[in-house]
Amino acid sequence: MRQPVVYILASAMGRALYIGVTTDMSRRLEEHRLGRVAHTAKYRIDRLIYLEPFETAPDAIAREKQLKGWTRAKKIALINRSNPDWRDLAGEIGG
Repeated sequence: MRQPVVYILASAMGRALYIGVTTDMSRRLEEHRLGRVAHTAKYRIDRLIYLEPFETAPDAIAREKQLKGWTRAKKIALINRSNPDWRDLAGEIGG
């Protein structure tokens, strides 16, 4: 089994964010980029800007729900702490 991760994607200008959880980040990112996820396709959200690994899927799902409840400002502060340049992390995920 692959490691569960919580991830955040952003649109090109960072106006739109998407938070999700997966155990196969490469496959999930491809789905987003091919337009197979309606919300991210509609708002052109395709840059991987945040990743947080977890030991178990329930832990990752709980974190995803927590982040979705945060204000936009708090989400941005979280992203800025680990990825201040908002670079696309897709090349760092391997697989």
